[in-house]
Amino acid sequence: MSDIPPAPVLPSARPTPWVQLKYHSHHPHIYRNMIGATSGSIRAGAIVGVYDREDRPFASGFCNLGAKVALRIFVHGTVDATEAHCHDALLRAVALRRDWLHLDAQTNAYRVVHADGDALGGLVVDRYADTLSVDVSSLAAFQRLPRWLPLLHNALGTQHALIQVDDTIARIEGIDPRLIPAPPLGTVRIHENGARYGVDFAKGHKTGFFCDQRDNRRRLAALCAGRRLLDLCCYTGGFAIAAKLGGATDATGVDWDEDALTLARANANLNQVRANLVHSDAFSYARQMIRNRATWDIVHLDPPKFIDSRDAFEQGMKKYNDLNVLGLNLVAPGGLLVTSSCSGLLPAPAFEELVMRAAHRYGRRLQILNRTGAGADHPVLSNYTDGRYLKTLWARVL
Repeated sequence: MSDIPPAPVLPSARPTPWVQLKYHSHHPHIYRNMIGATSGSIRAGAIVGVYDREDRPFASGFCNLGAKVALRIFVHGTVDATEAHCHDALLRAVALRRDWLHLDAQTNAYRVVHADGDALGGLVVDRYADTLSVDVSSLAAFQRLPRWLPLLHNALGTQHALIQVDDTIARIEGIDPRLIPAPPLGTVRIHENGARYGVDFAKGHKTGFFCDQRDNRRRLAALCAGRRLLDLCCYTGGFAIAAKLGGATDATGVDWDEDALTLARANANLNQVRANLVHSDAFSYARQMIRNRATWDIVHLDPPKFIDSRDAFEQGMKKYNDLNVLGLNLVAPGGLLVTSSCSGLLPAPAFEELVMRAAHRYGRRLQILNRTGAGADHPVLSNYTDGRYLKTLWARVL
């Protein structure tokens, strides 16, 4: 690669449309106040050439000047990006999962496109058997679904698609909710490392199932033989069922979502295992069990996202602290705590410090065994470490 920077290009000589940055940034999300001059009359969602403040070609991206994130860069450098570039990115994403990671050998449920991690900001696609669950957070991605989805179906052999757009994001990005197709009905069955699960698109959270925890379910199952597990915030029973299949003598799952527990019971029956599934608020249940002096060999914590905005940071940190304090007090001496956070705004070091402080405050010590996160089908770009949202700490409690 040449170290010679590209020559400046005057506005009159630039292919349109284009935008120019006020500030240098390799982050893929560029906000409106970071953009200076533009070619004018840029259609929302269009691919634009991006120039730095020295007039040099810098990148290409999707532009929506009316949105909070006005520019989503998908390639840096002097490449003259086109729609074909995006199609190639989709096929590269599929090839990573199938040809490099060989995920089809262990599951038919995995992330196909991880937004900026696959240079396709605003698009998350999970595969569940013959159905693609698509979460859209940019107008540009939504506009291109009629071309992108057939490409993915052809590459993956899938047939159906569930398209989801958060109401707030739709308003910010200018996505007409009337254009969002109706979701497919019923459930699909998936398999993962020898376990089987039902995915209910109508009642499920996020894209339908937490496939990001696949490798962690496998790791936990390998530790469960002859031991008892408590799974707080168990959702549809993924960890509890994996634990029972791994030889756990008892697995208790707790969740406040009745629909999730209904599917968890169905999943237990599907795998012919017996799990104790409790409809309760995780905090209330944990406090009652502490009063009962109950303990478990393994306590697993996988709460929903407690920090979904910077304004919610302090309150979210308090919730993470409270839940981990409760979880720590339910682990038998020498037992295992497996605790996760899916809040992208919470850095891994800050999460680990929170857990360790909680332990030390109550006279416990942690023997940290591992630090994990989402599987390799959730890649993280070096210039977008925010994509490492899932953090999991494995520690013996002494």
